[in-house]
Amino acid sequence: MKILLPPSEKKNEPEKLKALKLNALSFQADLTTTRTALLKKHKEVDISHCDVASNIYSGVLYNALDYTSLSTAAQARANSSIVIISAAFGAIRLNDVIPYYKFKIDPATWKKPLSLALHGLDNELVIDCRSSTYATVWTPDPSKTVGIRVFKKVAGQLKVITHMSKLTRGEVIRYLVSQAKNPQTPHDLYKLLSKEFNCR
Repeated sequence: MKILLPPSEKKNEPEKLKALKLNALSFQADLTTTRTALLKKHKEVDISHCDVASNIYSGVLYNALDYTSLSTAAQARANSSIVIISAAFGAIRLNDVIPYYKFKIDPATWKKPLSLALHGLDNELVIDCRSSTYATVWTPDPSKTVGIRVFKKVAGQLKVITHMSKLTRGEVIRYLVSQAKNPQTPHDLYKLLSKEFNCR
């Protein structure tokens, strides 16, 4: 199981004097060149103050995931299964150490390097919780991918909700990484999530 997340627009400023090490980040072989170029362009990013991504991202989805309160086993599953698509770093994991940044993703910059870095990631089930902008930079195999969409019923009809869908997605991801066994297929995922959520 792999889970694709967007970053959060809301971020915490890191308090630690911990320097960024590009060669220590996930997917460094394919993404370091692009990361280096972007950081040179965005000189406002302070690479001497860094923290793990799970502490940096602080939006609705990440608050609902509430990584720090997960069990040790659930944190390990989250670290291995979650891939965050980032404007500054392309693709990272929750335990990667990064600085605070505040610019939006440029799909043209990231499409080619991410196609190399994420090649083969969709050999297993992909659960896609990205927003539309971040979904444009890499498309996993549709036959192995489930997009998490959130609706509410208004006057008897299902309507897509946007902002608060982040809350539900965070709750879904927390539930998934808290399970002892990963779903292997879209049908497995449906059966598992239907125990906790109203799914179709």
